Amino acid sequence: MNGEKWDLRIRRASQLAIAHPFASEGLQFYERIARFQKSLYTEIEAACGRRNVPRASGALRQEFDPFLLLPRFSPFLRLIEQIAPSPLSHSARELGAQSGAQWQEVLAKFWEAGVGTPVNLEPADALLSWMFLQPYAEYLADHTDWTAPNGTPTVCPLCSGKPQVGALRPEGDGGKRSLICSLCGTEWPYRRIVCPACGEEDVHKLAVYTAKAFSYVRVEGCDACHCYIKTVDLTKDGHAVPVVDELATIPLNLWATEHGYLKLQSNFLGI
Repeated sequence: MNGEKWDLRIRRASQLAIAHPFASEGLQFYERIARFQKSLYTEIEAACGRRNVPRASGALRQEFDPFLLLPRFSPFLRLIEQIAPSPLSHSARELGAQSGAQWQEVLAKFWEAGVGTPVNLEPADALLSWMFLQPYAEYLADHTDWTAPNGTPTVCPLCSGKPQVGALRPEGDGGKRSLICSLCGTEWPYRRIVCPACGEEDVHKLAVYTAKAFSYVRVEGCDACHCYIKTVDLTKDGHAVPVVDELATIPLNLWATEHGYLKLQSNFLGI
């Protein structure tokens, strides 16, 4: 069941790369990454089992298994060397030449800090760590017994990661809003008229922008903190996969930047 989500992401990236040529290079890169992540997720699940484990809120990143992860890091770096743009490919080659102890230090530093948190790592090393560790984080999240929290948490209730994208899913006659974690993929409910960056609730300070080409995706900006997040409306397009469609809608990012908004959490493509 959990493997199906990777197939959905891979298939959606392929579809959107054809539909939106301006985003095809990034989506094709993401598709190759997602294929590796699916394989890594499957290997982790085979090694660790399918049993769910109770975990306290925010405690997911207290678990880190270098013995499981390090043997799989070298194949990942070789893949990045082959498929990534030149600067990232060069960084992967340099990191690949280091020792296993250095790999462990890099991965552990990123894991402890989380996505988007200042950490004493080169930006490329942090990005590589994020791509590699995401399937591990998703495995832990998928095999955790937890209850959606009360209130309006602005970070992931399992790993404290920042949200990557929002989603509106059909509920009754409308849509129920949720946020999706940038690290472990956990989705949690979030009130519709609240900024996920600063908690602003004044509707007059919460801007919404849509474009005809992407009528099912909207920019939600906040004039209090000047952050924005993109939200994918599955009541308008039920075939969308939020974490993938968010990558394809680059013109919306350009609009937000031109109007002075800063993205709450950038994605793998740096946008």
